[in-house]
Amino acid sequence: MDEDARVADADDVPEGETLLFTVRDGDGELAEAFCTRLSDGTVVAYRNYCQHWTDVRLDKGDGARVTNGEVWCQKHGATFQLDTGVCDFGPCEGSVMESVDVTVADGGVYLNDEEYALEHLGPSGVDEGDGGDSRIDFTGN
Repeated sequence: MDEDARVADADDVPEGETLLFTVRDGDGELAEAFCTRLSDGTVVAYRNYCQHWTDVRLDKGDGARVTNGEVWCQKHGATFQLDTGVCDFGPCEGSVMESVDVTVADGGVYLNDEEYALEHLGPSGVDEGDGGDSRIDFTGN
């Protein structure tokens, strides 16, 4: 596999948590994605934004809230099934997270998506916003 596409060691991708990484699209724009391990061991990856408010990041750099195989949007409580990306609760119910193709091989997780090139592990460093302070927040803060 192409080492330039290696996101992380496969053992470093957590189950029940997210691992944030940054990609560059065909227009040269940075974008964030996260990967996670499903209970059956499969590694999946999605773009790091809520389908309801696309300026809201699911993983703000310290891991997204994941419970029972779902990732939560902490801004308004929507939940997305990690195995399918489908929103099963919230204002964007029925929408689907944008998947990012990854492959597990040779002990690593590799970006395998023709639309993106791997930039680095971790956040993009670009302020993508968090939906602003005027919106509802279900984090309890």
